[in-house]
Amino acid sequence: MSRTAPETANPALPAGAELADCKGKRIGILIVAYNALTTVNKVLDRIPADVWANVEEVVVFDDASPDATYELALGYKASRGNEKLHVIRHEKNLGYGGNQKAGYRYFADKGFDIVVLLHGDGQYAPEILARLYHPIVAGEADAVFGSRMMRDYGGPLKGGMPLYKYVGNRILTTLENRVLGMNLTEFHSGYRAYSLTALRQIEMSAMTGDFHFDTEVIIKLHHQGFRIIEVPIPTYYGGEICYVNGMRYARDVARALRRYRRTVRSIDCFPEFKEYFVHYPIKESPHSSHSLFLAAVGTGQRLLEVGCGEGFFAQKLAERGNRVSGVDALPQPRHREVFEDFVSADLSRGFGRARDAFRGQSFDKILLMDVLEHLEKPETLLKECHEFMTPQSRLLVSLPNVANFTVRLALLFGRFEYTQRGILDRTHLRFFTRRTARSLLEAAGFVVEKQAYTVVPIELVLGWATTNPLFRLSNALLYGLTRLMPGLLSYQLVFIARSSRPGTAPQL
Repeated sequence: MSRTAPETANPALPAGAELADCKGKRIGILIVAYNALTTVNKVLDRIPADVWANVEEVVVFDDASPDATYELALGYKASRGNEKLHVIRHEKNLGYGGNQKAGYRYFADKGFDIVVLLHGDGQYAPEILARLYHPIVAGEADAVFGSRMMRDYGGPLKGGMPLYKYVGNRILTTLENRVLGMNLTEFHSGYRAYSLTALRQIEMSAMTGDFHFDTEVIIKLHHQGFRIIEVPIPTYYGGEICYVNGMRYARDVARALRRYRRTVRSIDCFPEFKEYFVHYPIKESPHSSHSLFLAAVGTGQRLLEVGCGEGFFAQKLAERGNRVSGVDALPQPRHREVFEDFVSADLSRGFGRARDAFRGQSFDKILLMDVLEHLEKPETLLKECHEFMTPQSRLLVSLPNVANFTVRLALLFGRFEYTQRGILDRTHLRFFTRRTARSLLEAAGFVVEKQAYTVVPIELVLGWATTNPLFRLSNALLYGLTRLMPGLLSYQLVFIARSSRPGTAPQL
């Protein structure tokens, strides 16, 4: 988890040259500028000498300003003869977020360790630049945010922040803290320092080029567990032109939070957060296939999970003291460490190379969760499972119920449309009802000992948290109805079966 408790003024904090000391780190200052003709030179003048001595580059990124910001900054460089100052002008306007992305790529590609974001309009104090990058130099943080909401410099209102902006800032910050489980005093300051090691691990290509880019960065840093702290900064509101539409910005921030939550809950996959989307998320709710499998597996078992994916469910199994081996088409699962053995194999024609890898071994349970419907000939894989079973072994299978009322209702209106996930997942090649699923297992030489049904995952459909009382009530009601009408209401069919001929499948 991110360390998001705000930092207060530290009386032990070093001052002057000691505070600015880069300690061998390559530090860059990114000054984003747009129509900053009257302010950019003043910002550069206010950078302390100790900071100039310790940073490697200060780069003004002019975002295709229609005024003479670029020419003025070039003139400043020439008149001062400052070799550390560089000025870059975009041919077309990239937007506030796009300008930052270009700047971070610039410093990342050159191998820098730290980058500090400073605005060219003079709204943030260059005099305290060292306070922004010092915690990263000291190894205390991966990102440092300046906060105007701390009282060390008198607070935002005394600094001239308009009351309506103050109120809007507090409302949005409260919302963001609540949604993300953080405790920042401010989300909306543009005065920041980042470890480039952290930024290199954040996928920025699909992130916005607009003003809520800063919010998306916080979301990603927090999600990926980077250390975030805050330092107090003074508030200044002068005569600079503000290009932010407050209502649109608030809408965009709320939209970013909603899109993030829906992506991490695997409800939708939005491009700016797509790396956090899990195609088959763990369903934590009661009466889901995952809860039924966990109950059926128990503890202290030797398991073979076929189609294990990234290892999310295997992690749950391992936490209960089970030894898990996995097979999947992936070259390497994200959670490889939870597997005792892992074999990458194409399952479309049976176990493939995994058959040889596990030859002579047996497992207490073999798990086929949402696998068979993806295969053209699932019978082949099922028949080969006998090789790895003893009379005490059990096969656990889950399959989607194509006779679910949602599919029937769609057919009633002449629709049979594939979806990104669910019963009509576009990667499904076979479809099953209760009867045909059972027949498949029996034809492959298995005796079904227990059959269960899962409820429709309304937490994914509606985006409800499993702790929501309304969800709990709805889930319990659905479970009762599903038991009465399993053919119509069950979402998945779950079977526990034993082999009628364990270890007797023909050998290659």
